Amino acid sequence: MSEEIINPEVLEENIAQSEAPVVETPVAEEPVAEEPKAEELNLADKSLSELSDVFRLLMESADRMTRSKEAEAIKSAFYKLLGKLKSEASEVGDTFDAVEENFKGIYADYKRERAEYNKEQDALKEENLEKKKAIIEELKALVDGSDDVSSAFPAFREIQNRWKDVGPVPATAFRDINSTYQFNVERFYDKVKINRELRDLDFQKNLEAKEKFCEAAEKLAANDNIVSAFNELQKLHEQWKEFGPVAKEFRESIWARFQAATAVVNKRYQAHFEELKGKQKENLAAKEALCEKVEEIAAREVGSSEQWNAFAKEIEAVQAEWRKIGFATKKENQKIYDRFRAACDAFYGRKREYYSQFRSEMDGNLEKKLDLIRQANELKLSTEWKKATEKFIELQKQWREIGAVPRKKSEQLWKQFRGACDEFFAERDKNASPENNYYANLKAKKKLIEDIKAYVPADADADKEAAAKFAADFQAIGFVPFKEKDNVNAAFREAMAGKFPSFVSEGKGGRQRSEGRTRERSAKDILIQQYKTLQQEIETFENNIGFFAASKNSEALIKQMESKIAKAKDELRALEERIRKEEEGEQ
Repeated sequence: MSEEIINPEVLEENIAQSEAPVVETPVAEEPVAEEPKAEELNLADKSLSELSDVFRLLMESADRMTRSKEAEAIKSAFYKLLGKLKSEASEVGDTFDAVEENFKGIYADYKRERAEYNKEQDALKEENLEKKKAIIEELKALVDGSDDVSSAFPAFREIQNRWKDVGPVPATAFRDINSTYQFNVERFYDKVKINRELRDLDFQKNLEAKEKFCEAAEKLAANDNIVSAFNELQKLHEQWKEFGPVAKEFRESIWARFQAATAVVNKRYQAHFEELKGKQKENLAAKEALCEKVEEIAAREVGSSEQWNAFAKEIEAVQAEWRKIGFATKKENQKIYDRFRAACDAFYGRKREYYSQFRSEMDGNLEKKLDLIRQANELKLSTEWKKATEKFIELQKQWREIGAVPRKKSEQLWKQFRGACDEFFAERDKNASPENNYYANLKAKKKLIEDIKAYVPADADADKEAAAKFAADFQAIGFVPFKEKDNVNAAFREAMAGKFPSFVSEGKGGRQRSEGRTRERSAKDILIQQYKTLQQEIETFENNIGFFAASKNSEALIKQMESKIAKAKDELRALEERIRKEEEGEQ
């Protein structure tokens, strides 16, 4: 059966020549509103697992086949996030692979079902098109071959009902098939000598229906959801075409009313997209500023792990701000994203390179510390106590000077090295000769310190003599256990300084002398000597902090030393002021 398609020019010419033209003014084609994008679906802040769950819920919905754009938005958000996580991760683990394979499986099931659905829908639309073509042929035959009103009008009504019951047709054929149908409907009303009452009744029914369409369109003008209102308006226009003409005196007014409501919605829709375009320009400017910020951070000179971590946090903060900004213009959106991504990649690329070199340095430090452990294990068996002690002190100094090693091995290496040191010194102390019993010496020195603290100052000469005797007695007592040496010496100096302000500590090993047993020195000389002594103490404390920093159980000792360092530095500043005043007095 051949189908006659009526083009708009022929349709308008036939309407102009007909007795009662009733064809509605065609609705101008307007942009179809897009389905919600990923941002409008609140996908931007979701994890990979959450995106998989969102897609799974979509698959379980009854209307999933009509939500293809939403499905694609979820897929796009998933792979965008997956790519970001992979690019930022130092290694791609099985976790990403498992999540990706799971999502691929769900998406593949959806695509198969969607393809089958589309195939069915396309076939159904083709069937509907053939049905409508057949109905048009019946309508044309009815218009051309019948003048009997009583028999023609019921048949015409039955044709109209069947036309409305037929479902959608392919979009490419929609306009032509409906134009042809409407043309033949108009021919029926104009050419068939229908009963006036029936004609007026049909006109009235159509008028009532179109008035309702007008009311619905006018309500849409007040709808806050502009995109939704525009989509609903398109549906109203399609339904409008399904109804026949109204009485001639109402044709222009009812169409003008409908067009007026349409114009309001269209104008708001256009303004919405103009506003959106302006917002997109603002978004572009904001994203350009963030690109410049990341590019500046990526170009900075970095010299330490702390700086890399601090700058990485700045980058993360900028990325979080980027995610809060909406899309830029369609033309620029991908370009600005590529620029931002390139700046981030440049930073993280340099960071990976730095840590690669840093790991190489730590591996070198690891070898150095392993060598010191080897030397310590060999040396710990020595019975040449003095020589071995000096060697262990040198090894400890080298240990402090070596840089960082891998964190997982740091504590283990320290325990091995410290264990060898402790084993040697414990054995040394155990084998001390009777005349040099280290623990007895420690006890004697602590007792002497208590005597110093209990001393009651008298006159200057008596104090000098007492200070000299305390210093000589302390020196005569001999060595103490290695681990206690620094503490007991510091306690002695502190006690002496408290009771005898003019006391001077000289040399290593705690050898002291009082001012009264040396040549007469000026006040300035004494202050300078005190200054040098304090500097040596601060250096000793700082070395001890470096030595014990790797031990988990040395926090209390470290805090104690830090407190002593702070106190000593305050005394240094006071001594500087006193020395300066002495120098001014000499001038």
